[in-house]
Amino acid sequence: MPLSFRERRKILKNVNYLEITPFRIHSEEVDENGLVTVLIPKFKRKFAIDALTRLGKPLVIRIKLDEFGSETWLQLNGKQNVSAISKNLIQKFGEKIQPVEERLTRFLTNLYLQGFISFNEIKAKGN
Repeated sequence: MPLSFRERRKILKNVNYLEITPFRIHSEEVDENGLVTVLIPKFKRKFAIDALTRLGKPLVIRIKLDEFGSETWLQLNGKQNVSAISKNLIQKFGEKIQPVEERLTRFLTNLYLQGFISFNEIKAKGN
């Protein structure tokens, strides 16, 4: 059974943000410049998907990320914690991305609130 909002919030409140491990929920497309477009399905129910297909409408919403967001998205593999991701971003972008921890935690929080990512710590408690 999935955890409630309150249970997820309690888990995240009791951990250091730099030690949690994010992972992607949705798929993506990567263009020739390395920029990511996140693909969000419009519907989950089969009848709605079938109706959109018959009408020739797109089945996904496309969210385009900039170079920093794209690099971050590609590193959300469920194996690296936020601290490791921030170090990788500093290596790649240097001073251009500073303050990296503040920017990264804000970006990941927004992705989480929109339902684009989750964290292994929440997944482990939900089982």
